[in-house]
Amino acid sequence: MMGSVTDAVPYSFVTLHHVQLAMPRGEESTARAFWAGVLGMTELTKPPVLAARGGCWFRGGGLEVHLGVEDPFAPARKAHPGVLVRDLPALAERLENTGLTVTWDDGFPGHHRFYVSDPFGNRLEFLEPDAS
Repeated sequence: MMGSVTDAVPYSFVTLHHVQLAMPRGEESTARAFWAGVLGMTELTKPPVLAARGGCWFRGGGLEVHLGVEDPFAPARKAHPGVLVRDLPALAERLENTGLTVTWDDGFPGHHRFYVSDPFGNRLEFLEPDAS
């Protein structure tokens, strides 16, 4: 049985360190083109023991995304990171200008949001609080 929410715990959560998404083996250049080239994130150097596994890591703002090789590869079509953005329309325009399909969704009260897939088919959600 799970403890109640009133149980005292000696720890606290601080923030999310990173999100890991899957990618196919050997597609690091495709990942770089999207995460660094399109989204403007900075690629991080992976520790050597982890770099040997393939994949790549990126950081932008307070967000860190790790792309790990998965064999066999299957994109996350439902599970996804939800990323808060400043100037959501500008991001949508940038993505659309690269030929990506942005799907707007007004189903989250108090926010504007859209979904887009990375080059591997992983679902990504970008959202911004409604200013009104």
